[in-house]
Amino acid sequence: MNKKLLTRLGNFLRSGRSPRALLLAGLVGLAVAPAAAFAQPADKMPNEVCLSCHGNEGFGMPGPDGKMRALHVVKDRFDQSVHGKRMCVECHKDITAVPHQKGVLKVSCVTCHEDLWAAAKKEGKTQEFARLGVVVEQIEHYMKSIHARPNREDQSRTNATCYNCHNAHYVYPPGSAARAEWRLGIPDTCGKCHSAQRVEYLDSVHGRLVMGAGSPAAPVCSDCHTTHDVDRPKLDRIKLVITKNCGNCHAENSRSYANTYHGQVTTLGYTYTATCFDCHGNHDIQRVSHPRSTMHPGNRLQSCQKCHAGATAGFVTFQPHANTHDFARYPYMWITAKFMMVLIISVFLFFWTHCALWFYREYKERKDGKGRPHVLTADLPPHLRGKYFRRFTPAWIVAHLFFALSLMVLALTGMIAFYAETGWAQYIARALGGPQVAAYLHRIAAVVILGIFLAHLAYFAIVLAPKWRTFKWFGHTSLVPGLQDVRDIIAMFKWFLGKGPKPVFGRWSYWQRFDYWAPFWGLMIVGGSGLLLWFKEATAAVLPGWVFNVATLAHGEEAFLAIVFLFTVHFFNEHFRPDKYPPPDISMFTGAVALEEFAHEHLIEYQELLKSGELERHLVDVPSPAMTAGSKILGVVLLAFGLAILALVLVSFVRSL
Repeated sequence: MNKKLLTRLGNFLRSGRSPRALLLAGLVGLAVAPAAAFAQPADKMPNEVCLSCHGNEGFGMPGPDGKMRALHVVKDRFDQSVHGKRMCVECHKDITAVPHQKGVLKVSCVTCHEDLWAAAKKEGKTQEFARLGVVVEQIEHYMKSIHARPNREDQSRTNATCYNCHNAHYVYPPGSAARAEWRLGIPDTCGKCHSAQRVEYLDSVHGRLVMGAGSPAAPVCSDCHTTHDVDRPKLDRIKLVITKNCGNCHAENSRSYANTYHGQVTTLGYTYTATCFDCHGNHDIQRVSHPRSTMHPGNRLQSCQKCHAGATAGFVTFQPHANTHDFARYPYMWITAKFMMVLIISVFLFFWTHCALWFYREYKERKDGKGRPHVLTADLPPHLRGKYFRRFTPAWIVAHLFFALSLMVLALTGMIAFYAETGWAQYIARALGGPQVAAYLHRIAAVVILGIFLAHLAYFAIVLAPKWRTFKWFGHTSLVPGLQDVRDIIAMFKWFLGKGPKPVFGRWSYWQRFDYWAPFWGLMIVGGSGLLLWFKEATAAVLPGWVFNVATLAHGEEAFLAIVFLFTVHFFNEHFRPDKYPPPDISMFTGAVALEEFAHEHLIEYQELLKSGELERHLVDVPSPAMTAGSKILGVVLLAFGLAILALVLVSFVRSL
């Protein structure tokens, strides 16, 4: 009887009568229905009872503003939703009888889901209802969003509630066809409040793909602004979120952007450099080839000048998405990357092998009881015994100290940008006061090293140039490499392999000459590229913009090479080989070395000075206890700092592979 009555009532309601007639028919049908249909408790009331009215197309009631409010629920669509298996009265708890009173309370999506999740946790069914936990987490995010805050014009309501964005009767599960169709309508949903942004979006490349072509892959509002964490785009954290979300679709461009200084700063968590939307726009994004695109060649310089007021035409040819694997599009990047790769591999292959063999040979000789070969210094007059040999003048000591300190600063401040995606880099950037402070420190340290380099040039011009005819440019007292260095390298490898004795050296060995000249080579690449990037307006005035891409790549790769070389090879040569134990070697801080150690390390010079009678002129007293202790502390601190940076860099490098 009930089924037949409802069928007849449904047919009547679908006959095209007026809303008033539809409402009247529904009430009459309910009134004449057998009482048994409603004899059960209200919380067990079947959905069919509700749908006897709400299931009819066109069903509605006048709202508070006097306009008709649609109350029609499509049964088939509701059944497909995530709420389809639930009874209407589980959410509409204030309905206890049918017909029900006017002014039904709006359902609180928040309390409903939170109560269900609390019950699931209490019953130990969190795995079974895992999706419900996700919804509750989304609610927590929503409660902190701008949508959940009071409206500025009307503080009695929030900016947007759950049902402003979702139709509670038609919330579809992820991956379903119905959800994919609903997703395409998000711009219209958001456009109810953000009408101006909707108009811009509809005419953008994204909007045309979504609203015109119905492409499910094209982004809608929530893909950029997130779903439940929405907040004002002017906030830094929201800018970072939106920039990250761009990479969800444009993964390759996001990676190449992250390799630019703009992207490195953004990755560190700061937004004072250009983000994706600073260059490409936001709601009205066009393809680069489109005349209205902010990145169109005709508009690009104007876009750059929003941040770089002095930008010149060279900025237009900067390639923010250049990569190192596409030779056809970016040949200069490809060539630079391959050159740096060969350079880095060859340097470390040779010198790490050199260090490993050296360690093995010295360790083995110590283990065999050979130790250092005995050097006859006991024949010296008694007043010279126990003396130290002056290896370095105060000028060299100060220059080395400032060079070491500046290099540590350069390494730290440079590598936080090079590995901006790591937690340690972001922590250090915050500790320093942000990338801008780090950049200032980086440049100050660079100026110090540049000053040391210029002082060297002045020394060459003032001291060595007048002696160019008599100075032994390729002798053991000169830092200029020569054929003897090649002979020494061959002899050293023979000793490593037990095929010959250890060679003896004069004032400078071949590895010390390399250590000396390596910073000059590095300064040409790191310093030259750094100056191009520092004075970008001047650079772009005379050079094409792709120079910035090459300079950024070369600057970072050469810095990586210098840091790893200095903190492995140089540290080993001067501090960590068995003959130097225990580290650190403090002769570069005190300027003096024990006479026996000097004779052992620089036998040729020792014998020449001894034979000529000039040895005594270079001898000094043992450094004071205070000088020795201070030098050891300074040495340990610098070694520890350098090794810490090395560890962070190497771990980050391995993780980036």
